[in-house]
Amino acid sequence: MSALQPVRGTRDILPEEMRRQRAVIETAREIAERYGYLEMATPIFEFTEVFKRTLGDTSDIVTKEMYTFSMKEGEQITLRPENTAGVARALMSGGLSQQLPLKFFYAGPMFRHERPQKGRQRQFHQFGAELLGVPKAQGDIELIALGAHILTGLGVYENTSLELNTLGDSDSRTAYRAALVEYFSDHRDDLSGDSRDRLERNPLRILDSKNEGDRKIVAGAPVFGDYLNAESGEFFATVKEGLEALGIAYNLNPRLVRGLDYYCHTAFEFTTEMLGAQSAVLAGGRYDGLVETMGGPATPGVGWAAGIERLSMLMDKEIPAPRPIAVIPVGQASEAVAQPLAHKLRHAGYGIELGFSGNVGKRMKRANKLGARAAVLLGEDELAKQSATIRDLDTGEQELVSLDAVVEYLVRFR
Repeated sequence: MSALQPVRGTRDILPEEMRRQRAVIETAREIAERYGYLEMATPIFEFTEVFKRTLGDTSDIVTKEMYTFSMKEGEQITLRPENTAGVARALMSGGLSQQLPLKFFYAGPMFRHERPQKGRQRQFHQFGAELLGVPKAQGDIELIALGAHILTGLGVYENTSLELNTLGDSDSRTAYRAALVEYFSDHRDDLSGDSRDRLERNPLRILDSKNEGDRKIVAGAPVFGDYLNAESGEFFATVKEGLEALGIAYNLNPRLVRGLDYYCHTAFEFTTEMLGAQSAVLAGGRYDGLVETMGGPATPGVGWAAGIERLSMLMDKEIPAPRPIAVIPVGQASEAVAQPLAHKLRHAGYGIELGFSGNVGKRMKRANKLGARAAVLLGEDELAKQSATIRDLDTGEQELVSLDAVVEYLVRFR
């Protein structure tokens, strides 16, 4: 048997990369809380119906990408491929509809059986925000502003572009769908097999086809804006004016769609050219029909999700490891003192590295390798004086300090 490896499409996240991903999450969490969003978490797996009912039987996620399992009881469960459906389910099963409006954010792993490549794994992580119970365009503006603020906080906003489109209301979508069916029916023989199937089931999804032949046909397709009714046009105008008032630049992209029926009005993506094929780093839209599709009361909603791996890759700043204080016993007698001192210092709030073995030279070498800020040396001479030698590892300067005063003395090295 060959050496064990991670399952294809999964990977270990080691400390250096983990620090970057944690920086993404902590920055996003802190900014989301400024906007009044509260953290929540849903289970990593749900009954399969949660996703089938919301993502649709014809979507690629349901037909090709979900990890679904049968339980002993005969029930089907699925590892979550996205989290908006889980949040909507929580709204219903938790009886939260009486508390609207609700602002939630979350962070965690998602799972899709896709072809792995740079910036796309089968287990990946997202940070997302959802606003439930607000039907007005101001909700869309706030969610987009929150996303832009987080990208700014991460130092990546300047490397992204906001793509914006409207999907209109149900009447506008019905009119547009009819126009698309008529147009693509005239090109049926030249469409890919997937797009011919979508023509029958969900023609809007043809607009998002990656097939080169399809894309040439899509270039001449009707534009959604020509089929917006007055109410939808006014909604979109309010969104655009709101973003302009906040100084958030955008590019109108009439081909940006969400193929599921419960999506409406605003669709948006923050994209980048710095990650190759995986250009979207934060994407979302309005989904007023989602909760109703799941069997709940009609509930307006808007939200987005961002790829934590992609954002961490986009960040150009290094996140340094914390610099500990090294406690180094010199000789056997000092070992009995070093452990209680390290314990005391950790409870006082210091990060302490206490080597488990080796002579002074080896322990100092390890302390330098870890980037330790200072070393607390405990030798026979120090113990005789109930003291420790504290060495500044940046300057080389050192001082003899009473053991009772070590906690206060080390404040300068925080």
